[in-house]
Amino acid sequence: MKEVIHLAEKLIALPSITPQDAGCQQLIAAHLTDVGFHCETMRFGDVDNLWARYGKQSPLLVFAGHTDVVPTGTETKWTSPPFQPHIRDGYLYGRGATDMKGALAAMVIATKNFIQSHPAFSGSIGFLITSDEEGPSINGTCKVIETLENRSEKIDYCIVGEPSSETLVGDQVRIGRRGSLHGKLVIHGKQGHVAYPHLAKNPIHLCFAALHELVKIEWDQGNDDFPPTTFQITNIHGGTGAANVIPGDLEILFNFRFSTAVTVPQLQERTEAILHQHGLTYDLKWEIGAKPFLTQKGQLVTAAQLAIKEITGLEVKLSTGGGTSDGRFIAATGARIIELGVPHTTAHQIDECVRVEDLQTLVKIYERMLKILFH
Repeated sequence: MKEVIHLAEKLIALPSITPQDAGCQQLIAAHLTDVGFHCETMRFGDVDNLWARYGKQSPLLVFAGHTDVVPTGTETKWTSPPFQPHIRDGYLYGRGATDMKGALAAMVIATKNFIQSHPAFSGSIGFLITSDEEGPSINGTCKVIETLENRSEKIDYCIVGEPSSETLVGDQVRIGRRGSLHGKLVIHGKQGHVAYPHLAKNPIHLCFAALHELVKIEWDQGNDDFPPTTFQITNIHGGTGAANVIPGDLEILFNFRFSTAVTVPQLQERTEAILHQHGLTYDLKWEIGAKPFLTQKGQLVTAAQLAIKEITGLEVKLSTGGGTSDGRFIAATGARIIELGVPHTTAHQIDECVRVEDLQTLVKIYERMLKILFH
């Protein structure tokens, strides 16, 4: 089991800050080629992507993930340098240890173990790896999926290695994600002197009641699979920089994380109705960040539950919480998809780390799932 730690360390040592891959995919491809994978580099814009496949039969199970990581922050605040992997007290430290180079290493080693012991299994295994998950996600997984769809390569099952667990590896598996809807609202008033407010219209004052209503409203009650939709204001900007000038415009950014209990048009219509009710003059631009998706219970979810129970003894929690992931692009093809990785506790933080034991456990879970699905 030391092999997974060695590979994770090598990946962490490569400073692959979005959109740079920094050689991670070459390292992964070398391991996969050793056991018979056909590896294909797909570069779109400034983003490197790897598509690797073993076998030509169906079903096709794909391990998906990303080699890019978020910036380190102030490096002097790290106990050890972020791109110099270090093991202490049973934890592997370094940027990407949790999100998600540790899981990538576990996927590769589990797959190698499985193929070496079952070289003629009935089915195929693929790897879809990008360096554009932490960034705009324009030239990464979505472009690879377009390519695969155009040549009729259909993914049946997909395991995304995002850090889905809470405190123990395997205690939680994500079977879906909420949608994300962004709004950029500009409320128009009339600029003027603070000493003569009757000659101006202050958009900051005008918006308070409407914003209060948007924050307090219950958009839906969720459903059996998703929590209720949430609305959050993320940015407010107004003013000229002068203390004695009433601004003419106010810019507000907000976001909905929405369930399948509501549609995008419904959210848009209700929002705009509230703005109209309060007599506001405004411009509003919408952007869909992600659509919600859900994998119903079936062979993939059952395989995860059985493998986790057998390896860890845990009864897994099935969740649709958290943010967005590249799983949304794969789910759109009709593939059944889950997210299964290490605990997310230190993701994106200073001194990001993962338990060494968790990576070893994750290898066993992935390998057991392959045996269950390709029995």
